[in-house]
Amino acid sequence: TSPYRSAALGFVGLAALLGGDAERADSIFEESAAKGEGMAAYPSVSVAVAERSLIAAARGDRHQADAFATHALEIVQTANLSEHITSGPVYAASALAALRAGDRDRAQQYVTAAYRLRPILSYAFPSLSVQTRLELARVQVGLSDAAGARTLLAEVREILAHRPDLGVLGQQARELGAHVGTIRSGRSPGPSTLTGAEIRVLNLLPTYLSFREIGTRLFASPNTVKSQAISIYRKLGVTSRSE
Repeated sequence: TSPYRSAALGFVGLAALLGGDAERADSIFEESAAKGEGMAAYPSVSVAVAERSLIAAARGDRHQADAFATHALEIVQTANLSEHITSGPVYAASALAALRAGDRDRAQQYVTAAYRLRPILSYAFPSLSVQTRLELARVQVGLSDAAGARTLLAEVREILAHRPDLGVLGQQARELGAHVGTIRSGRSPGPSTLTGAEIRVLNLLPTYLSFREIGTRLFASPNTVKSQAISIYRKLGVTSRSE
């Protein structure tokens, strides 16, 4: 009856998933969601259901994967969890479901929602952070955005440098990286190639803060902020901060 039981089960399920036992993980996530529903532990429930969607998709059960993705997204929207770290896998699962349905616009919408979480999806929460990026990279490939996928995979490598022992996620990253490396992309760098550091700067560009003041807030030098701002302008196709 502990209020933490759903979350604890979620961690056990994630451990089983990283260990390569998806069937056991699915059973544990099912229990985590069931316990959490009764306690209104919505973050734990949403991520558990999203994980079940990703597991179902991996075994080829599209119908169940789509149903779980829909349910997880409903929880996030109802409980106002759009900025919660556990919503990363939810948006990734929803983007994959939209892509399977051929709805590219909706898939991009969920990718954009997930991208807003990238600054907090760091190596402090390595499993969810890497998993979310890998699934989003798969969506980017499906959207013919290899450049965006490469940016996500570069961030995955940075997290793995800090937290190398993430079970099957390391192998998945290598396999996906090899696949993306074979894709030619004629696109110029766009918004999907914004790095996590650039997104942090982007959030402060609409303010009246100077580059020096932004740097103080982000613990970065003014020159670093200026360089990142110039890169942001290029990727967004603008020439000034006001644009």
